[in-house]
Amino acid sequence: MSKDLVKSEVLNRLKTIKGHISGIEKMLEEGKSCEEVLLQIAAVRSSIEKTGLMILEEHTVDCLFEDMKDDSSREKLEKIVATIIKFMK
Repeated sequence: MSKDLVKSEVLNRLKTIKGHISGIEKMLEEGKSCEEVLLQIAAVRSSIEKTGLMILEEHTVDCLFEDMKDDSSREKLEKIVATIIKFMK
């Protein structure tokens, strides 16, 4: 995935997270149940973790790929990093 695409996706995810947090504030103001609020907080936490892993994945590939010259090596490296990230989830 290209750096620009990752950046765009991360920014979109952060905007969505920001919207969810605003929604949680509204829920609290409206007196929603603790269960409903906690469910939304868990969703935000999950979104933040996924966003962090996406940044970590791109950064890892970039750092390790600096010395590699061919696309074949980069693709192999991306698959390895993706597998590690999936395992961590």
